[in-house]
Amino acid sequence: MDMGHVHYFVMGDWLLFLAYLTSVVGCTIGLACTLHARYALDTRARMAWLALASLSIGGVGIWLMHFVAMLGFATPGMPVRYDLFRTVLSAVLAVVSVFAGLLVFGVRPRFAWWRLIVGGVLTGLAVNLMHYSGMWALEIKGTISYDAWLVVLSVVIAVVAATAALWFTVAVDKPLHRLAAGLVAGVAVTGMHYTGMAAMRVHLDMSAPDPSGVEVFSFLFPVFVLAALVLAVPICAVLMAPAPGSRRPAPPKVGQPV
Repeated sequence: MDMGHVHYFVMGDWLLFLAYLTSVVGCTIGLACTLHARYALDTRARMAWLALASLSIGGVGIWLMHFVAMLGFATPGMPVRYDLFRTVLSAVLAVVSVFAGLLVFGVRPRFAWWRLIVGGVLTGLAVNLMHYSGMWALEIKGTISYDAWLVVLSVVIAVVAATAALWFTVAVDKPLHRLAAGLVAGVAVTGMHYTGMAAMRVHLDMSAPDPSGVEVFSFLFPVFVLAALVLAVPICAVLMAPAPGSRRPAPPKVGQPV
């Protein structure tokens, strides 16, 4: 078995910016929905907002960002394919896992540190779950292993930055500050992704059979179209909804007991 050379930015460094921008857009819209969920007047409305947030963050901010970044991955002279079932499964896992994290954090309007920490941990782990399940779908001529310490670092980056992003959604009131939450969340997702990629050890084997599956370009364009349609719903919902907290007293300041 031969340790071959792989490329991570075969399409250019600009792909890093595009991946980060994709994550920021999805996360910013999702965190705005999370804030509305905290102020929702009934359980049904709260769950609807959290579902929109999960689709935005998990489906676009995490899953779509991952495969945009993977456009830069190549094994020169050898094919790279993706198992379609595992790819779809990674998307479902991302959305469901993010929903679990946001459910803890956004289920009540009152701030509580334990909710922030648990929600941040679950949301950060959702980022990691999506990444490594997405990499599970990757098929090459050879095998893939991981550096354990860099994997742990990728988990820490995702959890810390996700927790900070959730804190931003309740610690500040101005729209520009909420955008900062999306920027921080984008750092969590993108930073975790490339740390996870740095942890990857690719062992190429010319004698191995050609991988089955589909090329990333064959499903990414329709996914972009679907993502645009998916984001249209929460964007319209956020624009049409009353300002968060306008129909009930503002929550206590960060750090005040529940």
